Amino acid sequence: MQRTKSNSAEETSRNDSIMSFEKMGDQQLWDIANPIMDNLMDASTQLDHAKHVRDFTERMKAIVTPEYFQRICQQYQAEKGYFSTRMPVAVFRRPDSVAIVWKQSFTKAPGEFVAEMVLVHKNGKYRVDHVMVF
Repeated sequence: MQRTKSNSAEETSRNDSIMSFEKMGDQQLWDIANPIMDNLMDASTQLDHAKHVRDFTERMKAIVTPEYFQRICQQYQAEKGYFSTRMPVAVFRRPDSVAIVWKQSFTKAPGEFVAEMVLVHKNGKYRVDHVMVF
């Protein structure tokens, strides 16, 4: 039975994700995730939308419009200040993605916050499919 091109591509993408996440060690995943999160935080501090969405999936790009990005960044900067230290906490593997969690600090707001990011592997690249600091 011949498979359609789209099914074959989906299967290949799924197999890439499984190989990329389930067989990779924690340090390999931190080495991928940290520079991506560094870029996200730097870009939001600079209010640079294009830089911020550089590693996003198409789904995330549709959500984080330039207007939404400006509003959210200005709000957190006024309330909490800028991002400061970030410490690794955990890696959670899923069949098609990996969730990465850090302990995050801000320059103005006291206390500890959670920074989380979900990475997927699409077309040979790691992409952010969810990210949040709370």
